[in-house]
Amino acid sequence: MQAQEIIEKYIEFFEGNGHKRIPNSSLVPLNDPTTLFTSAGMQPLVPYLLGEKHPEGTKLVNVQNCFRAQDIDEIGDNRHTTFFRMLGNWSLGDYFKSEQIPWFFEFLTDRLNIPAEKLYVTVFEGNDSVPKDTESEQIWKRLFEERGLNAKERIFYYGTDKNWWSRAGAPDKMPSGEPGGPSTEVFYEFTNIKHDKKFGEQCHVNCDCGRFLEIGNSVFMAYKKQDDGSIKPLASPNVDFGGGLERLIMATEDQNDAFSTSLLKPLVETIENTTAKNYDSNKKEMRVVADHLTASTFIISNGIKPSNKEQGYVLRRLLRRAFDNFYLLNGDSITSIVDKIVDQYSQTDPDLKSKYEEIKNTILTEEEAYKRVLTEAKKFINKRYKKTGDELMGVTEISAEDAFTLYTTHGLSPTQIKSLGFTFNDQEFARKMEEHSSKSRTASAGKFKGGLADHEEQTIKGHTATHLLQQALRDVLGDSVHQTGSNITTERLRFDFKYDKKLTDDELKRVEEIVNEKIKENLPVHFEMMPVAEAKATGAIGLFDDKYQENVKVYFIGPLSGPREDAYSKEFCGGPHVDFTGKIKKFRIIKEESLGKENRRIYAIAE
Repeated sequence: MQAQEIIEKYIEFFEGNGHKRIPNSSLVPLNDPTTLFTSAGMQPLVPYLLGEKHPEGTKLVNVQNCFRAQDIDEIGDNRHTTFFRMLGNWSLGDYFKSEQIPWFFEFLTDRLNIPAEKLYVTVFEGNDSVPKDTESEQIWKRLFEERGLNAKERIFYYGTDKNWWSRAGAPDKMPSGEPGGPSTEVFYEFTNIKHDKKFGEQCHVNCDCGRFLEIGNSVFMAYKKQDDGSIKPLASPNVDFGGGLERLIMATEDQNDAFSTSLLKPLVETIENTTAKNYDSNKKEMRVVADHLTASTFIISNGIKPSNKEQGYVLRRLLRRAFDNFYLLNGDSITSIVDKIVDQYSQTDPDLKSKYEEIKNTILTEEEAYKRVLTEAKKFINKRYKKTGDELMGVTEISAEDAFTLYTTHGLSPTQIKSLGFTFNDQEFARKMEEHSSKSRTASAGKFKGGLADHEEQTIKGHTATHLLQQALRDVLGDSVHQTGSNITTERLRFDFKYDKKLTDDELKRVEEIVNEKIKENLPVHFEMMPVAEAKATGAIGLFDDKYQENVKVYFIGPLSGPREDAYSKEFCGGPHVDFTGKIKKFRIIKEESLGKENRRIYAIAE
């Protein structure tokens, strides 16, 4: 079953059950310093899961593009991908287990035509803080028995390591204020797969042998981590469901290899044609190329460029790993693979077509840069070991110090260094890496702590200051300036924006003066909920104006009386903000720098 068909069936099913579709949020999260990428469908909805009213109501559904950097090292097997689409539905204090579980079961069996006898489920076994989930067990028992199946053979209990969900993981890892709860997961059985005992003597639904595949997870988000470390019930429990589109395709096609499904097989076939190699003999390399180039395509389409920082670093790592594996296949031109990715995914993400040239040029530019890096790395070893020409081929072992220099100066990973034919002491290299990481952690001063996620007073001041900063930049530089990202902590704010040249000292001074003028005016800050078309008519600006839902929250900075169009700042935003600009006291720019082509960054302090 094609990806687009599953998406349409899913949205139609839940809209038919009273849900309102909300748009796919950006792959690069807005105003969330705790993470680099959107890695779950619920991530943009955390404020609403904690009690804030959503403009579209209490029953929501969508398809969310996601990326998980922690899965990079898993790529090469038959089921992991770093980029994936998550089908999601939510109850914000509305329905609960008795509606969610039957709905998902009906969707799988009646809409996707997956045989009920292929499905198995897990539920939460309970712990000291949260009781055993017998309610979910009883619902599943009834559903299986109605299909003439023995429920005892299909329902299994697991602990917090498998059937508890929060963004941070198990309860003991959850930060204060984090919502979470027990989950019930649905697994699909590939009956043609025999258990491999290297994964354990006995097979079970959570076994890694490949016989069972998780295809959906309903989280009953009924708890919240307290400041004292305890877990307490939420005043109004929620449902957070996520089902991986790529895995649902595997189930509907009874295909245990994600890279052999109708979604990813065309990419693999393109790699085969480009490299004149066979997939069956080169599975790991082709899977890495297909996955990493797909993920890179979507990250680039969200405005990220390869760099040595944050999202740009992850993108660079993905691309270079894709290049390495492509070269192992003796690949020459990577363009045809990029073409196929854009063609294949534009059925569900049509904006890839309009961004094709930017995507292709970014990838090709990084490939040329990487080739220069490899050349410079070889020159470095040549000089260090005083070898030339063919003699360099005789250099196989280098010092851990030199390997670390190739890593820190040239950006080569240990795997990439070894792919050049060099070996080194892994333990000594690891020790140097740990020293480097410790220094980096110390220097970052809690970079990803605080931020809007904790709603501290100083952070909220910084958030409002970014609205003033963006408008001041537009006043000085023109309306072509627009925000591309931000990171706000209690110590400082960071604001990224699209602009094609370095700001002069006079321009920076004028921007700073304007912001401080607006602070002295003590302008009121307020929001209004309105249809997106009406919001745009007021002149409100935002990061991704083609992604907003029907009704949006717009923050205005300016007089409460008079036309809304006359407000100084008008932005699509979820909040929170101070109620008057005078609470900021003072604004000071401390640094301005380049992030690459046509992208700048400002660091500032809102006192």
